[in-house]
Amino acid sequence: MDATIQKTILFGIFIVIGFFLKRKFNSKAEIQGLKKIILNLALPATIFIALMGIDIDPGLVGFPLMALGINLLLFYIFPLILLLVGFKKDSSDYRTMRLMIPSLAPGLSCFPFISEILGQEYLAKAAMADLGNKVFVLIILYSIATQWYFKQTSNNNNKKEKGKLKTLLITLFSEPVTLLILVALALMTFGFSFETLPAIAQDTIQKLSLLMTPLVMIFIGLAVKIRKDQCIKLLSILIIRAGVVMLISAGVIWVMQISVREDILWMLAFSLSACSFWPYAHIAGISEKEKKELGKEKTFKSSTAINLLALSFPLSTLIIMTVMLNPDFMMIPSHIVAVAVACLGIGSVLVIWIRLKEIKGMRSNSKAIRFKWMDYKKV
Repeated sequence: MDATIQKTILFGIFIVIGFFLKRKFNSKAEIQGLKKIILNLALPATIFIALMGIDIDPGLVGFPLMALGINLLLFYIFPLILLLVGFKKDSSDYRTMRLMIPSLAPGLSCFPFISEILGQEYLAKAAMADLGNKVFVLIILYSIATQWYFKQTSNNNNKKEKGKLKTLLITLFSEPVTLLILVALALMTFGFSFETLPAIAQDTIQKLSLLMTPLVMIFIGLAVKIRKDQCIKLLSILIIRAGVVMLISAGVIWVMQISVREDILWMLAFSLSACSFWPYAHIAGISEKEKKELGKEKTFKSSTAINLLALSFPLSTLIIMTVMLNPDFMMIPSHIVAVAVACLGIGSVLVIWIRLKEIKGMRSNSKAIRFKWMDYKKV
C-alpha cells in the first residue's frame, strides 16, 4: 500500500477513535484540556524539532507574509459572499462570520499531515507561515472585533481595550509555539542543531512530539458536533472558502512558477486549514461583556462561531486528506483551478437550495398569516 494512503487511513482511524470516545468526555472542559496539551506541548515540540533540523534560509521570512496575505484576501473577499449566502449585512451572524472565515488553524488541521507526509522541512515552512497567521488572528482580528464592539455599543472605554490589545501582544510572544520558534531560530543562528542539544532535552522533546498526530486526530473526532441549525448554510460557506483559497493558491503557483510537488502540497494544505479558535475567543470575550452590560449578545453570535468550528475541522481534514492522496493530480495549477471551481459550484448549489427553502418557508408563513386573518374576519 502507498505510504501516503496508509498514513491517511491511519489518520482516519484516529478520528474515528475520537468520535467513539465522545461519550467518555462528559464536559467541554475535558476536550479543551486535550486541546491545550496539543497546543502547549505536542505542537511546540514538533515544530521545534522541525526548525532545528533545517538550515536557516532567508526565504523563510516570506512565509509569514504569504499567510498574512491569505488572511487579508479572505477577509476582504468574503463580505460579498456572505451576503449572497443569506447573511444580513451588519447582523451579529454576519460579523461573526467575517471574523471567523479568514482565520487559519494549521496546528490542528494541516500540521499533522505536513509532518507525516511531507516531512520536517515543510513543517518548518508551515510553522514560519503560521507566525503571520498568528499576527492576524491575535492582533488584527482582535482590533477589528473591538472596533465593531465600540460601534455597536458606543462604549468609550478605550484605555481598557488598549490594555487588552497590549495583553494580546504579550500573549502572542508568550505562546509556547512562538517562544520555541524564536528559541529555535536563535539557537540555529549561533550554529546549534537539534543533535547538539543535551540528550535529555532531545529525548523529552521527541517524546512530546510523538503525541501530536494521534492527539490532533482524536481531538478532531471529539470536536465533531453537527447541528441541524445553520448546518447547510455554514457548510456552503466553508466549501466556497476552500474553493477561494485553492484559486488563490493556484494563482500563486502559476505566478511564481512553482513546480516542486511538495511545495505545492504544503501550500494547499496550509491554505485549506480549518478556521481558528482565536477569533472565537475574541467573540466569546466580547459577548460575555455585552451580556453583563446589556443582558444579551449584540456585536457577535458565539453559537454561530462554535457551529462553524465544529464543521470546519472535519471538513478541512477531509479536503486536506483528499489533496494529499492525489499529489500528482494536484501539482498542476489547472487541476487545482478545476477542483476550486467544483468547490465553488457545490457551495453555490447549496446556497441556491438554502434560498429556495427560505422562499418556500416565507410563502408558507404568509399563507398561514392569511388564513389566520380570514378566520379572524369571520369571527
